[in-house]
Amino acid sequence: MTQLSQLFTRASTGLEAPLVTIEVHISGGLPSFSIVGLPEGAVRESKDRVRSALINSKFKFPKGRITVSLAPANLPKSGGRYDLPIAVGLLLASGQIKAKINLENFELYGELGLDGTLRATEGLLPAIIASSHERHNVILPTQASEQYTLVDQAHIYPCEHLLQVCGFLQDMSDINQLAYNPTNINTTYDNDFAQVKGQHHAKRALEIAATGGHNLLLVGTPGSGKTMLAERLPSIMPPLSDDKALERASIYSVANKALDLSQLKIRSFRSPHHSASAIALVGGGSIPKPGEISLAHEGVLFLDELPEFPRNVLEVLRQPLENGVIHLSRAAQQVSFPANFQLIGAMNPCPCGFYGDGTSKCHCTEDQIDKYTNKISGPLLDRIDMVLNVPPLPKEELLNQEKANAESSEVIRKRVLKAYEKQIQRQGKTNDKLTPDEIDKLIKLDQANKQLLEMAIDKFHLSARAYHRILKVARTIADLDSSDSVNTQHLTEAIGYRRNN
Repeated sequence: MTQLSQLFTRASTGLEAPLVTIEVHISGGLPSFSIVGLPEGAVRESKDRVRSALINSKFKFPKGRITVSLAPANLPKSGGRYDLPIAVGLLLASGQIKAKINLENFELYGELGLDGTLRATEGLLPAIIASSHERHNVILPTQASEQYTLVDQAHIYPCEHLLQVCGFLQDMSDINQLAYNPTNINTTYDNDFAQVKGQHHAKRALEIAATGGHNLLLVGTPGSGKTMLAERLPSIMPPLSDDKALERASIYSVANKALDLSQLKIRSFRSPHHSASAIALVGGGSIPKPGEISLAHEGVLFLDELPEFPRNVLEVLRQPLENGVIHLSRAAQQVSFPANFQLIGAMNPCPCGFYGDGTSKCHCTEDQIDKYTNKISGPLLDRIDMVLNVPPLPKEELLNQEKANAESSEVIRKRVLKAYEKQIQRQGKTNDKLTPDEIDKLIKLDQANKQLLEMAIDKFHLSARAYHRILKVARTIADLDSSDSVNTQHLTEAIGYRRNN
């Protein structure tokens, strides 16, 4: 009787999926079942699920001393994904099944129900991607297997029950292999800029922000349309590429968040409540999971009522805004998640919200207004490229029920996409990611424009970071204008978006 078996699976460490070798050894002695190799609680509990699944699938649970090793031993293991390979390893080691295929080329994943059914587990997509790079075959639960068709070169065999897996390994039954199928993705938008009355200046600012990936702060009275405008930003942003869409799906998989695959190429829009903690935003936990900034990767993070967020929560955004990645260090693991998000904030001009609206509703003192606006720190404001005042909609436009000739998101998106592609062809990235050296190389200012910038720096007390961000915005405006150079008009408009900051 074979006493030792070996199978392969993968662990989950952020978006990485290191290979795990599962060895099952059955020896004589008093009956026992031990799992070694830094198993987390859910992994240790697998022995009870495996025992019941084997018995209810009409197999015999092996007698003797059972040792299951998860190698490498220094890599933490979590979740129920190890149930299936452990169960199959026990059957192989006890001689109840004999594999007719080469198991060295197979990886197994899946949580077992007590009746032997297979259940999907979180974070499998990065493992599927890693297995495809090594040309390995994968056996996993049928549940939620549609997302795995997005992975090119993947050889996936979905199963519903332990018995089906055993039949396949013994070459007694066939399983239809999942085919690569990215064609079921469409881009239909629920929100459209044609639904927004007036606010032409705000639409222009959002078009610039979408083109260059710039961070934007909307300041206006309650009901002026700040949230409505922000929600429609993804509808004018360029669709995600296949690689970026797959990366986004991987983040959602690790976070165990549902994702509509038909909308996969539409940019994310995340809007956490202002009571969210710092961990909720950046991610964390004993086993680190992605936070809102990673779920908004290559999309929009919208923070409504920005001053209502605790200051310490907002400050954690500073580093990811610069680097586009978040590094999380915990006792068990150190992981990194991508966090290349576009920050859109919204706030009122004062605590009551009606300062400067042309009415006498506001009774806030200057000290109250200063205290309210100072909740957002200078370093964070410095990382926001554009600040825009959103005035209340005039009652004439509000009461007008005739269909306005407002531009649709599709029309705006065509202009954005044209300018976006120009940036990618020129420098391989959007303007917001330009380094100071690249800015100096791409943007040549004449003496008059240098004097204009000098005046702006002196008047608004701008930092070096703010200076570079003005140039980035000006470069984006020039791209929208199909101009190879940045002229005074582009620079003036960019400074206008900075003067409130």
